[in-house]
Amino acid sequence: MTILCVIRYQIDPFQRDGFKKHAENLITIIPRCGGHLVGYFLPHEGTNDIAWGLIAFDSLNSYEAYRNRLKTDSEFREDTAMMQSRKIILREERNFVQLVDGTFNLPSKL
Repeated sequence: MTILCVIRYQIDPFQRDGFKKHAENLITIIPRCGGHLVGYFLPHEGTNDIAWGLIAFDSLNSYEAYRNRLKTDSEFREDTAMMQSRKIILREERNFVQLVDGTFNLPSKL
């Protein structure tokens, strides 16, 4: 079973570049700690303070192991300290969804 952790961030819209840097830092951190990085997304049009992060795992146990690895990852701790000191993320929430087999990443047929 594949589960997807969908993280919804409320960000300071005036610190969009700071959130982008955070997402770029996670490119190496997430896979190293055991997550499958699907992607991070900045607001583009419409609401200017909502961003998204999508990370896949084999199970909730895999997610818990990943979270424990993050706690000891020096690069992650450094990134977290920067994000907190600059107050880039105002709020975040996590939801877990299960992938319906055969429905993900289907290209357009046009």
